[in-house]
Amino acid sequence: MRYVNIDKVETGQYLGKAIYSGNGAILLSAGVQLTVYMINTLNRIGVTMLYIQDENFADIEMEEVLSEATKQMMIREMSDTFDAVRSGKEWSPNKVAFSIEQLLEDITSMREVQVQLTDIKTNDNVQYVHAMNVCLLSAMMGMNMGLNQHQLKDLATGALLHDVGKFSKIAEDDLEIGSKNHHTWRGFELIKTKREFNLMIAHIALQHHERMDGKGKPRGLNEEEIHVYARIVATANTYDNLITSKDNGGQGLLPHQACEEMMAQSDRMLDHDVLVEFTRIISVYPNGTGVRLSNKETGVIVRQHRGLPGRPVVRIVSGSGGDLDVKEIDLANATTTFIEAVMM
Repeated sequence: MRYVNIDKVETGQYLGKAIYSGNGAILLSAGVQLTVYMINTLNRIGVTMLYIQDENFADIEMEEVLSEATKQMMIREMSDTFDAVRSGKEWSPNKVAFSIEQLLEDITSMREVQVQLTDIKTNDNVQYVHAMNVCLLSAMMGMNMGLNQHQLKDLATGALLHDVGKFSKIAEDDLEIGSKNHHTWRGFELIKTKREFNLMIAHIALQHHERMDGKGKPRGLNEEEIHVYARIVATANTYDNLITSKDNGGQGLLPHQACEEMMAQSDRMLDHDVLVEFTRIISVYPNGTGVRLSNKETGVIVRQHRGLPGRPVVRIVSGSGGDLDVKEIDLANATTTFIEAVMM
């Protein structure tokens, strides 16, 4: 599979990974042959990147931390929860807790896999995929930091619900420090009414926009005043927002660009120690990504090295027709060769 910009997708190519609708149902299944209508529709609903099948890279393994069943369940649960909050109806903490249990079960068995956030986002599923991604990243960091199972459940639940206040009837945030009309306060108030949840879960929602330098929202807390769970969620939230934001010429930053941006915010906006843990779990160059190397050869990322996010294995395919020359460069060993650019 290759990970490509939708502008470069051609009619007749085959989809490499499934695309989900806003309620968790499969919109397009992996393996479907793409038509002009499908490509135009994907463009219209906000899809910018796709995985497509490629026989030269058919063996690329997309090691996923979460199973497809868990992803579908979590997207569906977030859709139901946020819709209930929008309409002022009751929502079920028990269903949220069940999704968290499934997520923790998945990441416990796949904890050595680097996270590659390459699920396709559409206009109607982006909020739910964002909640799932922040939850996944936060739980993986928490696990690496030695949190026990009870602590991980609180952290993951707070991460999944960190933006629930955005879906209350008052949609606009008052951005003045100290204002209680901010989605973090609204989320805190919504979560703390649920007796099934530890109050710490509500505080994660309240504090996830605070900054280490004291210039965050809503209370202007700084450093140790911010609970470590909120610092973890702030890091995960920042990353997923950066790779999703449409401010960068119509699409989000590439993973390595987002990581560079975050490191520049170390100890100003984000906790440096948490950032170090983040770099240990994230795949900076996801499998299937096209790259240009410092020796000017171009290829595709095919494998990862845990702990060396910037030094993956790159496959170079040259020639045409049946006369192809294929070689792989392991950047963990080729220490004088570097990734110069990402080719989308």
